[in-house]
Amino acid sequence: MRFLYTPLALCLLARLGSAQVVPTPDTTTAVVTAPAPGLSATTTDGKPKKSRFAPSDKPSFIPVPIVFYQQETGFAAGAAILPVWRFGQDTTVRKSNARLIAWFSQEKQTTIQLTHNIFTPGEKLYFSGELSYYDLAFNYYGVGNNTSKDIESHIQYPLWVFDEKALARVVPNLFVGLRYRFTNLGDVELKDNDGNTAPYYSIPEDQRGGGISSGVGPALLYDGRDNVLATYRGNFVDAHMLFNGSGLGSDYKFNRYQIDARHFNPLFGTNNTILALQFLGQYHSGNVPFRELGGMGATLGGSLYNGAYLMRGIYEARYRDRQFSTFQAEIRQKLIWRFDIAAFMGVGQVGYNLSDYSFDGTKFAGGLGARFRFNRRDRLNIRLDYGVGSGGNSGIIFAVGEAF
Repeated sequence: MRFLYTPLALCLLARLGSAQVVPTPDTTTAVVTAPAPGLSATTTDGKPKKSRFAPSDKPSFIPVPIVFYQQETGFAAGAAILPVWRFGQDTTVRKSNARLIAWFSQEKQTTIQLTHNIFTPGEKLYFSGELSYYDLAFNYYGVGNNTSKDIESHIQYPLWVFDEKALARVVPNLFVGLRYRFTNLGDVELKDNDGNTAPYYSIPEDQRGGGISSGVGPALLYDGRDNVLATYRGNFVDAHMLFNGSGLGSDYKFNRYQIDARHFNPLFGTNNTILALQFLGQYHSGNVPFRELGGMGATLGGSLYNGAYLMRGIYEARYRDRQFSTFQAEIRQKLIWRFDIAAFMGVGQVGYNLSDYSFDGTKFAGGLGARFRFNRRDRLNIRLDYGVGSGGNSGIIFAVGEAF
């Protein structure tokens, strides 16, 4: 979705005028090293080392009004609450965060989305997930890597999502556990006949009537990032399998295998320039419903892709199929005061089988973005990106937090 939070800047500037700015290690430009989260941090003489994490100040709860307009929704309004906090006083433990967004539109569309990333004291446990309700309209182009922009159906459906990872730390930064994902899709309706109805009727009739997907499986996470909101350095690898079947109440029997690998590195010896890289592969077997296929151009956020925005500049799930692979790179450059800029690019492809991938079938997306750091203590940014992509796609994305 392409969000436009028009009153956001005024709200934040007013807040900044009354806020007290406390310098922290996060706002410096020197590259420092630190022990792994959860470990003691002392020098040889017994004195505490300087932590790369921000000090444990009061929890931050930042309400943000939302107003936007887009073709599918008309005008919409709502609010977001973005709490950031740390359990305990150990500053080597990364801060937890959550995001609650709720809005209602002129065209009677609704989003209520709660996502979270929680590190318990000592980072012994890690919880990440989503509880959301959507009732949205989309342009649907069918399945495959070569769908046409001129052949689209306008559809709308309600969707419940519950997705949770519960992981325990094995060694510093490495967590293992289980992931459970539940989606309940309501009736998929043809919103109007202005478009081409062929993509809509290509959805199997039983899937147009909605259905439940319910799957569970093992999950592994390596998270060595210094900050989960805006990373300067570190690596992140999330790998999981989900087995959906009737024993879990699922209407569809299929398996999902996903890996999400990211690398972050400061360039030129400071934190002023950050290189961010990500590879994500999502692969399926079995009877996969259309809504659960891998989708290129994901901008809804949420837990499916660990909060990442993929192939910015391509419309939401513009290309979708059983196998999905994408790679993106971004340069984040500090500019002046609280303002940063970014340049990004991505490549990706979908196919029924991996053997269907071809060089000529590669899709491209890229663009430029601006960042405003309205919470310097916790590195929480407002992000405005403009991207263009294959298939005649382009769009503006206004969101809170980095794309990945």
